[in-house]
Amino acid sequence: MNVSSFLKVSVFVIFLAGCTSGQEDNQAAVQDENPPAEGFNVEGSDLKAIAIADNVMDALGGRQNWDNTRYVCWNFFGSRELIWDKQTGDVRIESSRDSTIYIVNINSLEGRVMKNGEEITQPDSLSKYLERGKRIWINDSYWLVMPYKLKDSGVTLKYLGEDTTQSGLQADLLELRFENVGVTPENKYNVWVDKETSLVRQWAYYSNDTLIEPGFILPWDNWKQYKNILLSGNRGERELSDIMVLDTLPESTFLTFDPVNLQEVE
Repeated sequence: MNVSSFLKVSVFVIFLAGCTSGQEDNQAAVQDENPPAEGFNVEGSDLKAIAIADNVMDALGGRQNWDNTRYVCWNFFGSRELIWDKQTGDVRIESSRDSTIYIVNINSLEGRVMKNGEEITQPDSLSKYLERGKRIWINDSYWLVMPYKLKDSGVTLKYLGEDTTQSGLQADLLELRFENVGVTPENKYNVWVDKETSLVRQWAYYSNDTLIEPGFILPWDNWKQYKNILLSGNRGERELSDIMVLDTLPESTFLTFDPVNLQEVE
């Protein structure tokens, strides 16, 4: 090899190394912007699945905007109205199904409960209802904000390859398994991420991670902007309605059972 050819090859190798280094730096920067929650199974998760999860967060508005979001409100399929303070962990749930108002902090499990117009004060009963309120929040919030929780505590994230949603969209298919978290850690979800937009477009639920057939497959449609983040309410035949993201609420929201008029706040 003459000197001229050697120099050309050397420059090309250096260029490739620089590109690879740049790609790794870019991926590291993205992951730094969306760090995993404590307890996320980094070692057991696929790097490609983690990268897709980071792209999802970016498409939804970015980690900083999600972290800065204060109050999230929604109606769970017409049966419950929820108001969640992301910063403090306070949750207010008004259930028309059992005529109960739960005011509970999901971190401390302290709060108040009123059922059929009467406040529950007996300690054992109150504790039971506050725990029930937290379980309701875990379920109902996952139906709304699951795409923000792909790197949550206890999650193992796998890449299952490319697939097509029931509506015909090309997607990357992720699998979420859980360990020692939530109230049903034996569950499993498959999540379809739109290859073009990086938005979640469909999910499948398995009540047990050993099952072959899912309990349901439902769309994630009708993505809309709420303040600085995106949320989706369409789950096929059912709808998460009255979705709102707010910066302020009356102090009484999580202190008393007085009605809260969200339209006035907005």
